[in-house]
Amino acid sequence: MKEYLLPTRVVDGNKIERSETLLRSKGLYATINYNVEDRKDYLKMEGLGSFIVLDFGKEMNGGIRMITNFIHSDSCKIRIRFGESLGEVNANIKEKNASNVHGPRDFETLVCTFADFTVGQIGFRFVRIDLLEEKYIYFKNIFCENNIFSKKPIYTYQGSDERIAEIFNVAKRTVDLCASDKYVWDGVKRDRLLWVGDLAPEVMALSSIYGRLPIVERSLDLAKKLAPLPQFMNGIYTYSMWWVIVLADYYKTFACKNYIKKHIKYMVALLDLFDGLVDEKGDLNKKIRYLVDWPTKDSVDELVGVRVIFLMAINGAIELLETFGLSTEKALAIKEKLLKQPLIVMEKKQVIALKYFAIGSLTDEEYGKLIDGGVKGFSTFMSYYILSAIASRDEELAIKLMKEYYGAMIDRGATTFWEDFHIEWLKGSGRIDEREPNKLDIHGDFGAHCYVGFRHSLCHGWSAGVVKFIKEHCKN
Repeated sequence: MKEYLLPTRVVDGNKIERSETLLRSKGLYATINYNVEDRKDYLKMEGLGSFIVLDFGKEMNGGIRMITNFIHSDSCKIRIRFGESLGEVNANIKEKNASNVHGPRDFETLVCTFADFTVGQIGFRFVRIDLLEEKYIYFKNIFCENNIFSKKPIYTYQGSDERIAEIFNVAKRTVDLCASDKYVWDGVKRDRLLWVGDLAPEVMALSSIYGRLPIVERSLDLAKKLAPLPQFMNGIYTYSMWWVIVLADYYKTFACKNYIKKHIKYMVALLDLFDGLVDEKGDLNKKIRYLVDWPTKDSVDELVGVRVIFLMAINGAIELLETFGLSTEKALAIKEKLLKQPLIVMEKKQVIALKYFAIGSLTDEEYGKLIDGGVKGFSTFMSYYILSAIASRDEELAIKLMKEYYGAMIDRGATTFWEDFHIEWLKGSGRIDEREPNKLDIHGDFGAHCYVGFRHSLCHGWSAGVVKFIKEHCKN
């Protein structure tokens, strides 16, 4: 669905007049006003150094639709910057890793007299416009053109807990924005791509809210199409494993035998590739790329994490093979090899949680590590698994920790959930929607791996797996 939305506030500006007029609609169409008096309800920007910063109130997916009136000399060059935070929208390229990777967020363009045109295709909440010539422009309106998934939900949180309701709604918006096109994207600023491992929590969220969806099935189909064997999906062998996990979970949820049937031949062939990833001693292949999640990268628990994802995939494959009356011999042989190595997790909570899903139980020591330090060490990608593993022994505690972890992002201004978040980031940091020069920028001053600083996505679909946890555990 495409929607046109007004800014909710003018954050900042210089050499502007009547900026408040942008907060009310004067029509989604251009008009000609030759008389200066007739432009009294329009924003005027004039001269070099003129700029305006607009807040659209929530994370959006799209661009801005600018409706101009009279412009000196009929056209003027402007600079447009989009940002998921106030820090990002005011940053220059390369400043705290601000970039135009995956989509242009900082560029120059020409605006013309009496025009109605749209620019931008990215994730953002804030927009900054700077005049680059010694001219003036009258803007009738500047709308956000937002693209968002729109379908009547079959589930929404109906309990009385306001914090849980907030978390549900923010998670729902996150995945709705990421599912606004033909396929399910990872993020709307970065990455507008189908990453198969990352798809797992998104499918959880979408299936929980809406039931069976064509966009999910198209995405699973496309993942297979883009990875003809012997390639692994996204070039990461654990992502092909996640595809099997998602497929098996999808069948459990919807019993859609005809849909799953068209993927069985490919899955059986995948098992041959999986067989070559673990030797007779149970050692894993380390030459082909694998990933658990970014916080686990290069940690002491990374290979154990790979092993338990592998086990989850094999368990899913066995269930599907049995459903279709096919031999499970190879899958069981792979599982036997995988279990030759001990599954000892030293520290990572997400790996402990995945182990719980792979083998169905936790030791007291593992559970102790899982809850030690509260939400410290949580992962947005793995939130469903972590919270569910905790809830297997203490549902009340799991809900409390969910509220603390996800609520902390909301309290820092989040309207969609982030690619990554660590509770330690709260110390000395401010909100994403306020300028606080004496505080750290929670967007620009944190991050790691491929999401350092402003490259960090503040709308990442993999963070929405919490929706399924809410549906399963939050009744009140």
